[in-house]
Amino acid sequence: MRHVLVLDLVDDEDAIASYGAWHRPGGPPEAVTRAIRESGIESMEIWHVGDRLVMIMETTPAYDPAASARRAASDPDLIAWEALMDKLQRRIPLAEPGEKWVAAEQIYDLGAQP
Repeated sequence: MRHVLVLDLVDDEDAIASYGAWHRPGGPPEAVTRAIRESGIESMEIWHVGDRLVMIMETTPAYDPAASARRAASDPDLIAWEALMDKLQRRIPLAEPGEKWVAAEQIYDLGAQP
């Protein structure tokens, strides 16, 4: 299943550069990458323009966002990563309380067009 999520960065050149550096190959801690893979996420990409981020994930049927959140809340390495990222991220205005990445709604599919 495909998931498309949106989040903003703090609108600051240094914060944006830092976020990009942390996400280069080998940037995230091994525990973070392992947790992502073990959660049922088969692929994940984050795209960036200005202060906006778009994450595209492909997941297996076993993917459970609530279980992933529980794991992240109890693993010291994941807690430290989230604390670091929180300093660089800014929720979009329509995010619900406690929601970080907001799911986007697909409104167009070329393959569905006549």
